[in-house]
Amino acid sequence: MLVCSKKILQIADKHGYAVGAFNTSNLEFTKAIIDAASELNAPVIIQTSEKAIRYAGLKEIATIIQTIAKQSKIPVSLHLDHGKSINMVRDCIKNGYTSIMLDASDLPFQQNIVMTKQAVKLAHPRVSVEAELGILAGVEDHVKGEKTIYTDPEQARKFVKLTKVDSLAIAIGTSHGAYKFKGKPKLDFKRLKEINEHVKIPLVLHGASSIPKQLVAQANRFGAKIKNAHGVPDSEIRKAVKLGIRKVNEDTDLRLAFTAAIRKYLKTKKSDFDHRSILQAATELIKKTVISRIKILGSANKA
Repeated sequence: MLVCSKKILQIADKHGYAVGAFNTSNLEFTKAIIDAASELNAPVIIQTSEKAIRYAGLKEIATIIQTIAKQSKIPVSLHLDHGKSINMVRDCIKNGYTSIMLDASDLPFQQNIVMTKQAVKLAHPRVSVEAELGILAGVEDHVKGEKTIYTDPEQARKFVKLTKVDSLAIAIGTSHGAYKFKGKPKLDFKRLKEINEHVKIPLVLHGASSIPKQLVAQANRFGAKIKNAHGVPDSEIRKAVKLGIRKVNEDTDLRLAFTAAIRKYLKTKKSDFDHRSILQAATELIKKTVISRIKILGSANKA
């Protein structure tokens, strides 16, 4: 069933777990995500970036997700990830998105408030709104940050009060993309705890991919050259969830699974040129990856 993120995240906040928000841009990713969540009886958020929308087409990708979501028994939210303009927010709402993110985090604080309030006015009450305060380092799709600008707890309190957003993405030391850290990640859990005390809405963690070593190893074994890619350990994610994170964005791990599966299939089954078989192998590994992430977030059997 198709629902808004606000409903999913409020329940998660009440019971102390996080919901996975998985990025998609095609049929295979979408089926893998919803099949995984259905198997674990878990609520799930499926999100598309602006780049994914340009790749697949807004109506096309929205229709794929909505069709599969409406056939499932679990709660599924269709979410715009890192929407950078009011026009994009408006277009997604018109095409049946149940949740949007207006990301004006690169603007000065007051401008971020003004733009976010515009998005809230467009979306409420039917569509939930996520905003971002602070900036993550790293690159993913069109989102780029030179360095982390940590979220200020008092600014977060003021921002939420003035904008009336439903959830808030914060910067506590994670990073977008695969090339996150030169050493171990240093998440600012003290800051997270303070923000959670100041803000009474669900908190969101971007840039939280784990970069599983086995996926990197498989991709490299069959021709990839992925080096120096580091993610956030599962233990750090679990701790963040205990301290108030209720939505965790997942993209890079799914891309790695797709790449690893495709490379292995093409290398080991050179006579097969049926694209359906090739993509099915990728779908299965993406599904396994989503299942693993849902278990870590604690949302299995919470639908």
